[in-house]
Amino acid sequence: MRSAPGDGTTVSAELPLIRILLADDHPVVREGLRGMLAAEPDIDVVGAAASGAEAIALCRSLAPDVILMDLRMPDGDGAEAIGTIRAEREAVRIIVLTTYDTDADILRAVESGASGYLLKDTPRADLLQAIRAPPAARPCWHLSWPDGSSPGCAGPAPRP
Repeated sequence: MRSAPGDGTTVSAELPLIRILLADDHPVVREGLRGMLAAEPDIDVVGAAASGAEAIALCRSLAPDVILMDLRMPDGDGAEAIGTIRAEREAVRIIVLTTYDTDADILRAVESGASGYLLKDTPRADLLQAIRAPPAARPCWHLSWPDGSSPGCAGPAPRP
């Protein structure tokens, strides 16, 4: 057993601790995600950014394993931040967590290097599955097509 940083809990040696950076310009979203993820023994939220520029700086200093990134934020949006982070830290997994589901938004995130794309109405279990996916796993897409179908997590890339 080992201690999880900051909260006094222990994590099994078999269960690796996943370091998360939250990036969203809405304080209630950041705090809500932090509270939800705090209940998970294998997840440690190491930081929270309110802008794209802050996400880049915190990624440099905190070295998270996974970033949950909103797309539209001040001072450098999510897609711009993804491109910068991806150029500097190829191994970090960046999961877009946003309300925007247009083809243009999805394409821009994917072209910037996003590892996955989830909408903010994604069920908790799917969000946790995306966070815990091994680095080599296929990307996670939680979108709904006009016919009502969805590729879900670990599904194929979104249709353009």
